[in-house]
Amino acid sequence: MQLSRISVGFGVAMLVAHVALAQKVTTDYDKDANFSNFKTYMWIKEPNASNPLTNQRIIEDVNAALASKGLKLVTSDADLGVAAHAATQKQRSLNTFYDGFGGGWRWSGGFGTSTTTVNTYTVGTLVVDIFDARTKEALWRGTSSNTLSDNPEKRSESLNKAVAKMFKDFPPIATRSH
Repeated sequence: MQLSRISVGFGVAMLVAHVALAQKVTTDYDKDANFSNFKTYMWIKEPNASNPLTNQRIIEDVNAALASKGLKLVTSDADLGVAAHAATQKQRSLNTFYDGFGGGWRWSGGFGTSTTTVNTYTVGTLVVDIFDARTKEALWRGTSSNTLSDNPEKRSESLNKAVAKMFKDFPPIATRSH
């Protein structure tokens, strides 16, 4: 019975930790921009991750996403400018596991014990900005948190998913008329 409570408590804690660390992708864009006018793009700022392989993967994934939307990569005189930023930081989480308060969910005397552990992990955020290359105005931003992990296999898979989610509804359709 006691082992069962610990197992359930651990399972719930792991589920909460997984949900808390889940990748979150958001996009925002200029509602007045007519994205159908844009046919080409160029990189104006490449990513700045500490790992050059991560930078390369970001560029490749964004290039593939934009190509799939019909945009052509050029080296000058582009319609759009693309900039990517990679930010990582160390975070800490405290996990406390309780062994029952002397009877589980009902108060039946005794206090039980608790164990607290400290976990340190890296949270990685990827930001991709797209600008009108002629006016220098911001047109679109995609942000993905919890994307760049320390584990190379997870990082690659997570990065692929993040960029796919970012560009799923790209280019956006203007919602206001001029």
